Amino acid sequence: MRDAFIQFEKVSKSFGIMTVVDDLDLTIARGEFVSMLGPSGSGKTTLLMMLAGFEGPSKGSIAVGGKRVDALPPYKRNMGVVFQNYALFPHMTVSENVAFPLRMRGVSRAETVERVGRALDMVQLAAFQDRRPIQLSGGQQQRVALARALVFEPEVVLMDEPLGALDKKLREQMQLDIRDIHRRLGLTIVFVTHDQTEALTMSDRIAIFNHGKIEQIDEPSEIYDRPRTQFVAQFIGETNLLVGKVSRSGDGSFEVRLDGGQHLNVHSSQDMVNNKNVKVSVRPERVEINAGSPSANRLKATVSDIVYHGDHLQIRLAAQGLDLIVKADRRATPPQIGDEVTASFAAEQCWIVA
Repeated sequence: MRDAFIQFEKVSKSFGIMTVVDDLDLTIARGEFVSMLGPSGSGKTTLLMMLAGFEGPSKGSIAVGGKRVDALPPYKRNMGVVFQNYALFPHMTVSENVAFPLRMRGVSRAETVERVGRALDMVQLAAFQDRRPIQLSGGQQQRVALARALVFEPEVVLMDEPLGALDKKLREQMQLDIRDIHRRLGLTIVFVTHDQTEALTMSDRIAIFNHGKIEQIDEPSEIYDRPRTQFVAQFIGETNLLVGKVSRSGDGSFEVRLDGGQHLNVHSSQDMVNNKNVKVSVRPERVEINAGSPSANRLKATVSDIVYHGDHLQIRLAAQGLDLIVKADRRATPPQIGDEVTASFAAEQCWIVA
């Protein structure tokens, strides 16, 4: 990883007897897009508020660019902030809203006009500069809030659930727009969301929060394909969790004997010893029915249910005490409920979780 630009060291935050962020370490490189993902109350928004300066840490330190900022007020941190509710001034026009941070910084009128123009071009709202927020759609208002956060060229842009109030189609478009702006400008973005797809789509890395701690921080593909804990495996997407014990280990490859007596070849980045109780995560789309290579893990099963989901079929299998969910291509000829089938998946497609 590149050198740390933002650094949290042993940061904790408590409200009374409740600890919301617990002894947390986190480093973010300059130009990275890092999403903080987790359920409500997991500490992700509190961490963002501490970085912005709206909350102070109970313990630990926060540094940006090698300088501690945890004692600085928000206006001295050079950070743009975008909230879910936009926080636009209703009596101001679009251009006046965007210009507000520059006015507060004493930027000249000529430079303000130039910067506001560039910011509105960036979010494709130059034609709306004289309108007021009430005359804009939700997506347009969010673009104004983004332009206002970018206009003074901050070192860091913080976003707290900025797309939560938008409908699905507009949300997906804004995800791509923000990702494009990030890439073009090389911004450092810290993004809070509870939406898994949003985090997977936009991020360089994702930090999964649970009870004030980071369970795993990694690239989206690593988070999804190689979760380290049961919480991460279940929080990101769907997964099958198969319970068993390690029966053979060696060099990242393991054999696991499931509670039903079946044996699986699996992978893990963690150290495992024989007879250790483990759970194996297998994503539903990795499981094939009556297919797969001869070297794949194979389980005899019975089809117990089939549900149509538009772009795929969800097939439920019962296999010697196990329940498996399979995402199958709806274009293929599906089995029928009650059919005896073979479920298969490669050793590389299943992962031991803590």
